[in-house]
Amino acid sequence: MSYIYADLKSATNFTFGLWLAAAGAPFQYLVVQKKGAKQDVGLIQLNRPQALNALCDGLMREMKQALDAFEGDPQIGAIVITGSEKAFAAGADIKEMQNKTFQQCYSSGFLADWERVSTVRKPVIAAVNGYALGGGCELAMMCDIIYAGEKAQFGQPEILLGTIPGAGGTQRLTRAVGKSLAMEMVLTGDRISAQEAKEAGLVSKIFPVEKLLEAAISCGEKIASNSKLVTAIAKESVNAAFETTLAEGSRTEKRLFYATFATDDRREGMTAFVEKRKAKFTDS
Repeated sequence: MSYIYADLKSATNFTFGLWLAAAGAPFQYLVVQKKGAKQDVGLIQLNRPQALNALCDGLMREMKQALDAFEGDPQIGAIVITGSEKAFAAGADIKEMQNKTFQQCYSSGFLADWERVSTVRKPVIAAVNGYALGGGCELAMMCDIIYAGEKAQFGQPEILLGTIPGAGGTQRLTRAVGKSLAMEMVLTGDRISAQEAKEAGLVSKIFPVEKLLEAAISCGEKIASNSKLVTAIAKESVNAAFETTLAEGSRTEKRLFYATFATDDRREGMTAFVEKRKAKFTDS
């Protein structure tokens, strides 16, 4: 696939959709576009309306392909993942999972590919309307920022199916909302509203349903206007706070802070501030 990414970098005169078609990568379960005034925000929209955007294997394979393409596109500074007004994603595809055995899950590393969402270096914003349940809630939590529509619902109902979350639900939810609420949600399968999710720290902001995607893209544009290189460094540092101890996270932060002093963009940013002008970042 490396030749595809090389082509992507040189295909500045083509829309992302045309490039995908030329690369032979049409999507069955996603709608993938470039958004924003400068076309610097990648939009990935889940498109399985008949199944409330249930996360089947095919959809998640396409998700990885779209994320890889946006990761390799120097024009893109942020990525937005969204669903429909009715459902961000109602969960993993239970029909696909129903007859799997322990041996099959273990030997194939079932759900391991989902982690690609959390390893993308570019910031990822989840724009959640409607249901974000089970795998849908886990998908949203793999993103860096969660914006919610006012009617959004979050939940981990796997216990009602005789299983537990398997794509980070027990881990990311606990870190985001604390042990008590996470335990209650995981052990009962109960859902929380967008407002409850914001109060608990799971969601950053809430918007009217029809304004949500616009707000998420606007946030993406704001992020993309900064140095893409330093943005990736900042994301890595914040994730260190989420994933390590305070002492280790502080050491990581200091190393990454020092690293910005080797970049042209740090020099340009500080020079522009002193000269009272807008910085012109080159992502280098």
